[in-house]
Amino acid sequence: MKSKLLIPIFVAIATAAFGQVDSADFFYQKGLKEKELGRKLEMWKNFDKAYKYNPNDKAIVTELANVLLDLKKYGQAREMFKNLEKMGDNSVALYKQLMDLSFNTKQFDDALVYAQKLKTADPAAKVNFYAGKIHYDRDNYGEAIKCLQVAQKEETQNAEVPYLIARSYADMMNYKLSIPYFLKAIELDTTKNNWVYELGLICYAMNADKDALKYILLAADRGYKRDNDYMENLGIAYLNVGNLNEGLGILKEILAKKPSDMNLLNMIAEGYYYSGKFTEAIDYWDQVLTYDKTNAQALYMIGLSYQKKGEKDKGMALCDKAIEMDPSLAVYKQKKSMMGL
Repeated sequence: MKSKLLIPIFVAIATAAFGQVDSADFFYQKGLKEKELGRKLEMWKNFDKAYKYNPNDKAIVTELANVLLDLKKYGQAREMFKNLEKMGDNSVALYKQLMDLSFNTKQFDDALVYAQKLKTADPAAKVNFYAGKIHYDRDNYGEAIKCLQVAQKEETQNAEVPYLIARSYADMMNYKLSIPYFLKAIELDTTKNNWVYELGLICYAMNADKDALKYILLAADRGYKRDNDYMENLGIAYLNVGNLNEGLGILKEILAKKPSDMNLLNMIAEGYYYSGKFTEAIDYWDQVLTYDKTNAQALYMIGLSYQKKGEKDKGMALCDKAIEMDPSLAVYKQKKSMMGL
């Protein structure tokens, strides 16, 4: 009696299972038709429905993964491609896709795993750039440089490889070793004007003033935005190579837009001071005092400027007053005495 009752239950289960397969195939076929028409959203809807009815069909999962990738739904696409691996797909193409998607979705541990699997599946696969970039993003500069130096041999025309090596050295304050790689990077890719600008600033940090000016100018020639920060660094670069008129002219143009910028006022004053134009230097340090009457450094420099002009007593009195305001300035007076000034 019990066996007779179980028969309808088995039949119902089997019917439901076949129904799910039929439904999955129905939506899968609809998805394929939409694929022929190039309608990606409709493809996605149908393949997604097919997947819900039958998540173990490799053809369905493959189509769903690919359309999700086309729709830039990278996280969902990655999960579908991972399902394909579970289904036994160990192809080079799959591991390359999973490495790329894991990297682009910042799943860096997975990216390194899939890079190794890809290298195992295809010993000629170029994975060191990805590994180097991941290590760089994690501030592991030693490993980054190791991987990227291998990547240089694998991808000789990839400008980002020498750039990342340059950045790795620069981030460790080893500017001298970074220079050749910056030069290689901007040679390979002339569109990256920000790389050229970075090179100019690196040269500035190394006191390579002529090169700093050269690359800061080249960055603008290649399209770098000439905003206030750029123009300020350009002005400083001109001052550093002794082109005071050009440098001061640029800094004064910026000052017209930022009239109370203390850094600019001090740089212009110093520019005039070191070019022997002491009256102009005094005028700009006076402006500093207008905004900050407690700025003892500016007052001290005004005192020095008066002494340079020949008004020694007035200048010394101002320097003494500045030292009263900030006793740490006395060290400069001591140095002048030791030098016989």
